[in-house]
Amino acid sequence: MNTHVDQKGFAQINIVVADIEAAAKGWAELFGIEVPEIQKRHLEGNEHYTYRGKPVSCDLLVADIRMPGFVIELHQPAGGESSFQEFLDKHGNGVHHLGFEVGDKRDDIIMELAKDGYDANRTLGIYPGSSWTIVDSEDVLGVNLNIKPVR
Repeated sequence: MNTHVDQKGFAQINIVVADIEAAAKGWAELFGIEVPEIQKRHLEGNEHYTYRGKPVSCDLLVADIRMPGFVIELHQPAGGESSFQEFLDKHGNGVHHLGFEVGDKRDDIIMELAKDGYDANRTLGIYPGSSWTIVDSEDVLGVNLNIKPVR
C-alpha cells in the first residue's frame, strides 16, 4: 500500500456479543469499573447506512468502555441485516473489527484496500460529523477494519 494506516490512529476494538448485559457486566468486573450504559441504536437504511452495497435498517445494543486512548465497543445485534449479525451468526462472540481514525487519507486507504482485493463496500455509515467504513479483511488479517476519517 502507498497510503498507510498510522498506528497512532488506533481508536477502538469492537466486540460482537450475543448477550450485551453479561458482557458489559463481565468487562466492568474485570476492570473494577461501573457497568457501562447500554444504549439502543437504530441504523436507518438509506444513503447513510448500507450493508453489502444496499440500504438496510438494523438495530444494535451498544455499550462503550473507555480505555486510555481507545474504546472497547460492545455490540449486540437486535434486529435487521448487519455486518454485526453476520459476524455473530458465523463466529459467535468475538472481535468484529479494529477501528482506525485516518483523517483525510480515508478515501485513499479505502481505494487501495479495494484494489488489493478487500471488500471495502461491506458497510458504510454516515453520522453527524463523521462516517465509517467496515472493510472485510477477516480472511487475511483475521479481523475486519473500521476506517474513519475523524481523528
